[in-house]
Amino acid sequence: MRDFQKSNRSISYSSNGMVATSHPIASIVGLDILKKGGNAVDAAIAMALVLPICEPQSTGLFGDVFAIIKPSDNDNFVGINGSGKAPKNISPDTLRQKFQFAIPEDAVETITMPGAVAAFESLNRKFGKMELSDLCQPAINYSEKGVIVSPRVAFDWSHSFNNLKKYSKKFYSNNGKPFLAGDIFKSSGQYEVLKKIAKFGAKGFYEGEVAKDFIDSLIELGGVYEEDDFSSVTVEYVDPCKAKIGNCELFEIPPNGQGLTAILILKILEKLEVCKLDAMCAKRVHLEAEAAKIAYLARDNFIADTKFYDLDYDIFMSDEKINSYVNLIKEDKVSDFNKILDFTPHKDTVLLTVVDKNRQMISLIFSIFNSFGSGYCSKKYGILFHNRGAGFNLKKGHPNEIIGGKRPLHTIIPAFLKEDKKFLMPFGVMGGQYQANGHARLISNLLHHNMDIQSAIDFPRSFPFNGLLNLENGYNTDIASKLQKIGHIISRPDQPIGGAQAILYDLKKDILMGGSDPRKDGCALGY
Repeated sequence: MRDFQKSNRSISYSSNGMVATSHPIASIVGLDILKKGGNAVDAAIAMALVLPICEPQSTGLFGDVFAIIKPSDNDNFVGINGSGKAPKNISPDTLRQKFQFAIPEDAVETITMPGAVAAFESLNRKFGKMELSDLCQPAINYSEKGVIVSPRVAFDWSHSFNNLKKYSKKFYSNNGKPFLAGDIFKSSGQYEVLKKIAKFGAKGFYEGEVAKDFIDSLIELGGVYEEDDFSSVTVEYVDPCKAKIGNCELFEIPPNGQGLTAILILKILEKLEVCKLDAMCAKRVHLEAEAAKIAYLARDNFIADTKFYDLDYDIFMSDEKINSYVNLIKEDKVSDFNKILDFTPHKDTVLLTVVDKNRQMISLIFSIFNSFGSGYCSKKYGILFHNRGAGFNLKKGHPNEIIGGKRPLHTIIPAFLKEDKKFLMPFGVMGGQYQANGHARLISNLLHHNMDIQSAIDFPRSFPFNGLLNLENGYNTDIASKLQKIGHIISRPDQPIGGAQAILYDLKKDILMGGSDPRKDGCALGY
């Protein structure tokens, strides 16, 4: 039982259905859909559609989606890849001449096709009960009448306000300034686009006036986009990757997502026996950081769109490879794995989970990558363009080299954790590059350190990235000092690291337990 004198959250409990999102309005919308007879997929779509109004810095209609679904009548997990491709006329040679080594994250060339709306329509047709037009109504209502800006959204808005460029300053500023907590944000442009989706389905987004607005705006920015790039957007159903972690099975989305990265971190941590360490000790942070650095190097070298090359899954899954990685980790010293492994090195998001009364379940993640995406939006409707193409590189022959019609490496990853006859848990962790490390930390908290779902989410986070070890304020100066002494360069980030949502279904008691990250404004709600 938690200490009720401390400022943390209780687990949410329910027996019928439950939703967990990063914004309370979205959670209320999802719960309302469940009460009206919609299923988990219906609720997820309705919540996802309203989140671009609630959290425009984190997601948008011109974004990408991945999801894993467990149908109500079986445990055959189904994944959907709703990530868009690079426009067919993109030229890697031209980009190398223009940028040399990497595409800047705010360049028009990072704007790949948006897969989210196509994914929502496909999910609705395959798994939903309600009409897509009805699921659009909450978002239509809030885009017209407005949403009161919540504290974390206001914090992010101010922090990333300078990312806004050109027309986006008109649509996403309040008289030239960031929206503050308590301000009301409306979006007449999203209102019009959502009405077209409600009436015409995905065609209302990828064709006609909306697509013309996208193409005209992108060409004005110097892009090479055509009508066929939008009208040919498709989604793909995939089999999730599966790995044994302790007594559980972890299900992750396959490449071009980075789910294998989370699996690799966890497999290394098991070999290092982190379960024997104190959850808060410096040694645990160090070993996790070293495992993450190896896994991210493997990701950057190998994970890409497997339609364009054959991935060797042994790099992430085989005991032989994992043992070789473990042998490189020093318990009392930071290692330079770039040299040892000879791997070639190679942001904002919303994650929601739902379980309904019939035990259909979904983990869905929806993103425009960086905060406010590319920073650009369409001229007429003000739809923010994501910058997922920043996941590509310009290295000739690299698995993740940008090529027309190819999907980029994606950071966003939904997931499920399962233990036979005990529990099922749709979950996910937001936070750009952190997400794979975040999955590993959350599962390690649950399985290695016996935390409950809310405590596992609340627990302080660390993340090694770009040569720094980022430590949240939950780690004291003593732990930071110990980590510095063995070679870590400590950074105290000015933002919390990521966010998480999870719903644990207790199979024996037939009850739902929800956790929602206090680093965001949201909540887990059930009935």
